[in-house]
Amino acid sequence: MNRREFLTFGSMGLTGLALSGSNLSWLMREASAANLKSGKPWKFGVMADTQWKATADPLNPATCAVEIIETLNRQFIDAGVSFVVQVGDLVDKEYWVNPQTSVLERTLPYRAAAAQTLYDNGIGFFPLRGNHEASITAAAELPALFPQTLGEGHNLFGVSSVVASDKLNLQGLSYAFDFENVRIVMIDQFTRRDGSVNGSTNDNAVDQVDWVDAVLADRPADSHAFVMAHKNLIGQNHADCLFGSNATTNLDARNRFIGSLDRNRVGAFLGGHDHMHHRSLIASPDVSAVAEQIICASNSYKFYTPRSTPNDIQGCETVVAHELYTIGYYIFTVDGPCMTVEFYSSSHGADYGDVDLAYGPGEHVFHLRERFGYSLNGKSFDVANGESYSIVEDSFGSTEARILSGTNETLAEDVESAGRPLAKTVKTGWRETPPDSASAIFKLWGMTDNLSLYDEALTGLLPDSPGPTVSDTYVLSLSYDGTKVPAPKLRTGHFCLRAKDDKGRWVPAVDRNVGGNKRFVYGRWNGSHGLGTYGVDPDTRTVWAVLNRDGEFVAFTGPEGPKA
Repeated sequence: MNRREFLTFGSMGLTGLALSGSNLSWLMREASAANLKSGKPWKFGVMADTQWKATADPLNPATCAVEIIETLNRQFIDAGVSFVVQVGDLVDKEYWVNPQTSVLERTLPYRAAAAQTLYDNGIGFFPLRGNHEASITAAAELPALFPQTLGEGHNLFGVSSVVASDKLNLQGLSYAFDFENVRIVMIDQFTRRDGSVNGSTNDNAVDQVDWVDAVLADRPADSHAFVMAHKNLIGQNHADCLFGSNATTNLDARNRFIGSLDRNRVGAFLGGHDHMHHRSLIASPDVSAVAEQIICASNSYKFYTPRSTPNDIQGCETVVAHELYTIGYYIFTVDGPCMTVEFYSSSHGADYGDVDLAYGPGEHVFHLRERFGYSLNGKSFDVANGESYSIVEDSFGSTEARILSGTNETLAEDVESAGRPLAKTVKTGWRETPPDSASAIFKLWGMTDNLSLYDEALTGLLPDSPGPTVSDTYVLSLSYDGTKVPAPKLRTGHFCLRAKDDKGRWVPAVDRNVGGNKRFVYGRWNGSHGLGTYGVDPDTRTVWAVLNRDGEFVAFTGPEGPKA
């Protein structure tokens, strides 16, 4: 579709889009369905605010960042995602004057038209409203343009169910949907279809807490859950948030909501609004529960700087990672109980810093900036700066994993204030024991050095490289089943702690280290063993290694690795 056709398509409004569902790719749908039925990992994408300034830029009509959207569409297609979610602010203004016709038009149809490429490739698109399309008109318009939010139309692409809000005037605005073993809950906090608010626009999420809790609690026990809204639990630039004008309002609702996220094992709460990548742990005001928050990177013409005095007035936030002034997106990979999230970002095309773009970047070079995750069958450990990783231990069946030694030596500090050092959130997870290995497969996330890019004194087109991949030096121990390993093999160094490399091969875990000297030891680990040392302890029936990378691990002889 060329630019003139796009403008024409967008100006058709609801009538023109009603026919777009017929333009689908059967082959793409069939290929995706076959992959899911095979039990292989699958993916979904997340993006955020796509406002564009009301300029004459022909690539970004209707105050919508169409150029960036089209770029991200291609990234999502290439990644093989099954659907994409956007957490609000679909446009900057709800009206614009079409330069071709001089007619005042609604802008949301242009955002709907920009999703057509996803539909044509068998990929669903599920949006939320933001504060830039918060009107009663937009409340009626969103479910008409995106009937999939009601569980209707041609663009569900494998979504098995859509759960409507328990409030009639929020149906198609607040909703939940299921795809395979993931449930996503979407919260709309703006003017409802009848023009009402819950007493105040600041309170529009308060009367939805019980519905969210019920929808989360009702899902299958072996499924993942994510909750998404436009505004955050605690913002970094904006004080206004999901539950009011600042993080100290509606405390009872905040307590109940964060308690629900914690109790129902929600993977993360995701929002936009702040136009930056920011990960943190948010405690409830009564400190009885904790939720993980991801503020999603900008897909817009503008970028924000966190306040010098944090919005976290009550000390409820622990910062994990942040990156400012970049354009980014997220790929979630679902592998049974295991979930891995990858954050990719590109320069905004100008010298690094807080800018308002008049024209799009033109060229995007995306780098993998951060990888993190968790597992439904694993554990979570929060490790503050200076604390030991030795608290990390977990088991699955007869396999036990432990970090024997290592300290979080991260020194980077958050941009909001010099008093907020970055913490680590270390997660564990498991895959069943393959028939030809001596242990279950152990997954470890969160050891890598924290992502931190924020200094406006930096220059150039940033980021210009991948994010951190190396961790503090630590010692990992994994137990093995002695009946599966002939005793002579224990001394050879071939049977050892192995890790999956970037090509999917199971190699000695120390081969993935950066630096160090590879050396095999038959016996127990001790503090004199440096980076690269690995061994087998027959007395405790464990394999161990001194490492500086996290990942997937197994006790195996090699070289091909277990057939998991």
